[in-house]
Amino acid sequence: MEKQVIAAKNIEKKYKNFTLSVPEMNIPSGFATALIGENGAGKTTLLNILTGIRNDYKGSIQYFGQYSEKEMEKTAEVRERIGYTGTDNYYLPNWTVGQVCSLSKLLFEHFHEDRFKKYCDDLAIFGGNAYDGRKKVSALSDGTKTKLMLAGVLARDTDLLVLDEPASPLDPLMRDKLCELIRDYLNSGEGKSVFFSTHNISDMEGVTDYAIILEQGKIVEQGFVEDLKEKYILVKGEKADIEAAKKILYTITTSNYGFEGICLAEDLDKLAGMDVVTETPNLFKISVAVMKRNSLIK
Repeated sequence: MEKQVIAAKNIEKKYKNFTLSVPEMNIPSGFATALIGENGAGKTTLLNILTGIRNDYKGSIQYFGQYSEKEMEKTAEVRERIGYTGTDNYYLPNWTVGQVCSLSKLLFEHFHEDRFKKYCDDLAIFGGNAYDGRKKVSALSDGTKTKLMLAGVLARDTDLLVLDEPASPLDPLMRDKLCELIRDYLNSGEGKSVFFSTHNISDMEGVTDYAIILEQGKIVEQGFVEDLKEKYILVKGEKADIEAAKKILYTITTSNYGFEGICLAEDLDKLAGMDVVTETPNLFKISVAVMKRNSLIK
């Protein structure tokens, strides 16, 4: 059994018209895990619970195989091992980049100023110009603010990164750079782990080892990507077989020319006699099929 960097049980958080309910979730150690789901699925709520930002929930969480959620809340040693970036105003708008650096040094014992400045350069936070500590956070674009948060968290010595939608405000080139940074982080030491939420499934697939799909506050699928690609099969067929295929496929889309859909591998034999071709689906197609199957939107 894989070691877990986070093991959560019976997590529940209720709102007026929404409930996050996760009976069990295990994030494997040493891998990049993607939390996938449509808007309102509960991704940010779950990340905020796991990182200790929210503590008004039911359930239990274990970190690094030894620390409880109470120890996470009260023990600096645990918090030092976890780096987090969110989607809200992480740094105050009136702060300068220099103040971000200075405050990070005060807050975190293992923050490295030289590493921070290097990541600022690598991520082109100053547009290719020299490091400028006088630059205000308010003067940065949304994408550049995200890059500044990444520079801040990567400048620390941590064992787990939790990133909430890190790719959303980034352009395609920077999303590719983000994947490179995640891989470098994973390779920088034994047991290094990354847990991130994303809407950009295609852009982040290359760096995703394990996927957790969240829909309406519930985990509806999870597993290593390679295992999911064996569990599900992409099927394409002729128009004449659409009605018969609808009864078998997990999800299906149709056109004047035929159909395409996702089939559970265990049901593939049921398509015998139909003129179909099969392919290994990518994570994007699997995720969309699973979300569509469990979504209120049909």
